[in-house]
Amino acid sequence: MEIFFNHITGRPLKAVAFGLLAAATLAGTPEMAAAARIDVDAIARYVYPGNVAESPRSFTYLPDGESYLLLSKDGKSIGRYETATGKLLETVLDVTHTRENSVQAVKDFILSPDGSKLLLYTEKHPVYRRSFRADWHVFEIKRNILRPLSVNFKLQQAPLFSPDSRMVAFVAENNIYIKKLDYDSEVAVTKDGAVDKVINGIPDWTYEEEFSTDCSMAWAPDNSTLCYLRYDEERVPKFSFSLYQGYCNASEEYAYYPGTFSYKYPMAGEPNSRVTLHSYDVDNRKIKDIPLDAPSIEYIPRIAYGGDSPERLMAVTLNRAQNRMEIYAVNPKSTVSKSVLVEEAKAWLNHEAYENITWDADKFVILSERTGWNHLYEYSYSGQQLRQVTSGDFDVTAYYGADAQGNVYFQSTACLLDGQGVKGAVNRVIQKIDRTGKKTQALTPVSGWAVASFAPGMNYYVVNYSNESTAPRHTLYNIKGKEMRVLTDNAEYNARYASVPRKEFFTMESDGYTLNGYILKPRDFNPSKRYPVIMWQYSGPGSQEVVNRWRMDWDYYAAAERGFVVICVDGRGTGARGAAFRDVVYKRLGYFETIDQLAVARYAASLPFVDASRIGIAGWSYGGYETLMAATDPQAPFKAAVAIAPVTSWRYYDTVYAERFMLTPGENAEGYRDGAPVNRVENLNCDLLLMHGTADDNVHLSNTMEFVSRLQQAGRGCDMFLFPNMNHSINGCGARALVYGRMIDYFARNL
Repeated sequence: MEIFFNHITGRPLKAVAFGLLAAATLAGTPEMAAAARIDVDAIARYVYPGNVAESPRSFTYLPDGESYLLLSKDGKSIGRYETATGKLLETVLDVTHTRENSVQAVKDFILSPDGSKLLLYTEKHPVYRRSFRADWHVFEIKRNILRPLSVNFKLQQAPLFSPDSRMVAFVAENNIYIKKLDYDSEVAVTKDGAVDKVINGIPDWTYEEEFSTDCSMAWAPDNSTLCYLRYDEERVPKFSFSLYQGYCNASEEYAYYPGTFSYKYPMAGEPNSRVTLHSYDVDNRKIKDIPLDAPSIEYIPRIAYGGDSPERLMAVTLNRAQNRMEIYAVNPKSTVSKSVLVEEAKAWLNHEAYENITWDADKFVILSERTGWNHLYEYSYSGQQLRQVTSGDFDVTAYYGADAQGNVYFQSTACLLDGQGVKGAVNRVIQKIDRTGKKTQALTPVSGWAVASFAPGMNYYVVNYSNESTAPRHTLYNIKGKEMRVLTDNAEYNARYASVPRKEFFTMESDGYTLNGYILKPRDFNPSKRYPVIMWQYSGPGSQEVVNRWRMDWDYYAAAERGFVVICVDGRGTGARGAAFRDVVYKRLGYFETIDQLAVARYAASLPFVDASRIGIAGWSYGGYETLMAATDPQAPFKAAVAIAPVTSWRYYDTVYAERFMLTPGENAEGYRDGAPVNRVENLNCDLLLMHGTADDNVHLSNTMEFVSRLQQAGRGCDMFLFPNMNHSINGCGARALVYGRMIDYFARNL
């Protein structure tokens, strides 16, 4: 559940930067007129996309890692460059000199496993957060031949090279097809795909959103078999919302009669898609059903082949409560399966346990919180634990792999207190541990935020490092740790924000727990003055807002240009501080988070430079939910609140996310009742602004409408700002600046 992602399925929705204001309390007043004149230009350089630092374009490494492919900025060519030096070695593709077919420009591409071919597209049509359809082409590098991936379907989805690079599996109109490149032929694998009924080879909305996947196919190492998941979503309830003409990129067909978008969306307690596993024999063109008969299996979030054996497909399964993972080794030819690992949790399993498994040649590596902290474990394919790779009171947050000498590379929170006394959870460090597990080395500063990406063979890696006051710097190293070259340093970008205030990290106490926070003070801060406060938070399970990394955003504008103090604190339930700190919210979403945010408000009020009568709270998505939970608490001290795209009852949200933390409504009726802002409206005693996109496929607009309806019933009111045809991210045509500009303007008038 995040706020940045692509448009919904079907036709691309048009972004509109004009909202609908429903502010009955301000109608016809000078305040209403002032609200309509938001200086979006002033805030635009602080928020997306104006706040984005430079990043190197993604490297597509050749199999040996010694060179990589890079698409030119104009999309007209693809060059091969030497990794160590960045020197151009050759032009692999020139769109003006291809044979048989041509394209104007390339948007992106995929390299085949043997490095001989490219899959490329010119433009894409977004489906959900990650998925898209495109007119894919296959380019043979040596022969300079460009051909369409399919002559039968204009748009294809999730193309997947076979290991020998001679075939491509893809999905079109909910069915799987295989393009045999040697023969330029196309074979249908499935034929039962149908809209709103059956999806083959790609996930449904819920799987893509909550299990972070956009492809449900896996090739056998010997190219003989294609395994895939089939999603029967016929019993899943359908959700619909309206589409309008809008103003920016107007949809003229909806000028007088709005359109409708419908899709399958299982809300908490409702039926999910029935997901089944199948194998397709490429030679005899026969499909086999692979039974996984354990009655507890509800989800299959991942399938992948383990090692080099064509008889070992690994199927990762979850029960509906998502507190039990079972991994099966499956023989796709005989359909016999064997359980090799069971992982259980007292609350819910961290999603990294099943989303980030690494399948090596002779073992697999998982992340597990069985000790209370997230650590790396190695297993044989027979299910024997080989070793625990990392240990200690810290969380491993990413696994990068092992080099030829057996050194393991990972990202973690493993650092002591930095110079400001901030706990390690706000930092990320890249570490190396030797094959014995006895010697650990930090490859990046222990204070700050480092993310790494490794080349094949682990011979090079790129580090993206930043901290609160330093914009990202991308540096290439060889595996010995020698700096090879700086890819971007963002010096000019950093200078643009040299005069803005800097975050001050702090800790505070709430209900016996120590919480991490940051504070931003106005540019010309005067400790003898008393300032209004905006409390910002997200608060969702496993999330983090208080981090020692570069995050230029609206809060710097609010402090630097508008004179607000901005405070953000990660309460209980947030991430990178071990399972116990996070899992306390299990089955009671909103309860402990609210206790902690009210404690933050008391902490803010105690500061000598804060006006305790002028404290506001805001958030987006889960942050919008917690804003409403805090603002509707009987002890709420807030004068104003702004909730953007909020969940107002977990009964309205999808099965996978809601039930992961709350179980089903039938199993936890009290938790759903008490954790729903719609059931607490009578306690609202502050000014409230709600903002929402009308085409939000994630947190539906109906959440806001139901909350407003309850307010009306209780004889209370609020202000509302709607974004026609916008999804959950409310982005495009300057909309992000308008969202935050409207929020800051609201606090300026009401605090």
